[in-house]
Amino acid sequence: MGNENNEIENVEEIKSENNPFASDNVDTQTNDKKESEEDDSQITDEISSLKAELDKINNQYVRLAADFDNYRKRQMQEREALLKYGAEETLKKMIEALDNIDRAKASVENVDDVNTVKDSYNIVFKQIYDVLGKIGLEVIDTQDKEFDPNLHEAVMQTPTSEYPENTIIAELQKGYKLGDRVLRPSLVNVAVSE
Repeated sequence: MGNENNEIENVEEIKSENNPFASDNVDTQTNDKKESEEDDSQITDEISSLKAELDKINNQYVRLAADFDNYRKRQMQEREALLKYGAEETLKKMIEALDNIDRAKASVENVDDVNTVKDSYNIVFKQIYDVLGKIGLEVIDTQDKEFDPNLHEAVMQTPTSEYPENTIIAELQKGYKLGDRVLRPSLVNVAVSE
């Protein structure tokens, strides 16, 4: 039995001598376990941090979407109001001309003098054009102008040698523009060569 114990001790010593990492192996396993736990803790912390950042970004997105939706609704209301009441200032200016038309109509009912009627008409006519001019309405000039398809519509062509080709001979209906936009082209008679 003494020999057996000695043999076991010898085997243990041999194992210990042959495997220098035997005691380190246990330490390494313990260290690996600690590092694994630290890694798990770091990963958990990173996941928590990413979740918090995702929540923050998600909240910002929801607020931004709500702000944009409010902006869109506000713009739509403003556009509707503009369409509904956009002519308000124009109509306020036209009311004065309408008042003068009413006065002129009342004043010419008992007048036999054509010149008085003509003067009343001219005053009202001028006032209407003045109001429309202040708003930005312009008459398209055609007198002695060359035909421009952007401003004029040729409804007649007259062969003549009195005018250069493509010159407007006569205006058949006035055209109007607002700024650079043509509201109605002038209807004109255009000279063509014989």
